[in-house]
Amino acid sequence: MVFNLNQQVVSLILVILTSWLIIISFFLFKSVRHYNRLTQGTNKAKLAEVLEKILKSLEVSDQRIDELVKRAERAEKEGLTHIQKVGLLRFNPFEEVGGDQSFILALLNGENDGIVLTSLHSRAGSRWYGKTVKDGKGLEHELSAEEKEALRKASTELSRSQLRVNNKKE
Repeated sequence: MVFNLNQQVVSLILVILTSWLIIISFFLFKSVRHYNRLTQGTNKAKLAEVLEKILKSLEVSDQRIDELVKRAERAEKEGLTHIQKVGLLRFNPFEEVGGDQSFILALLNGENDGIVLTSLHSRAGSRWYGKTVKDGKGLEHELSAEEKEALRKASTELSRSQLRVNNKKE
């Protein structure tokens, strides 16, 4: 009876070890096959050269990525100073002239700095006025209600274009 129990334990251990050996052999065979496929047609010296080229290529790629990140950050920062927001408002300031021929054009950068150009059209002719804008407000001159509306339109238009860009990314 004691011998029979020990024989069962030994048999169980043998089955477990055999299973473990089969599993390890499978993974070893798979790894060796993968290694042979990678090193096919190369000798030891060639393999070292290949690995060295890969490492150098990685270093060059890392340097290039760092350079591109810096350039992208610089372009993003510079982009804030370019005209990004445009608002156009057509209106009729005089009763005797119809057709909304007068207009206000707001041109702003990413920091809400820029200019507001106002064209007032009358029977006698057209007059142009320009006002400097800083942080979305008139710098040297007070902005009219129409000019403020053109600034609001410029900001709204940017929001719409940002939504279109964000939707394309998704």
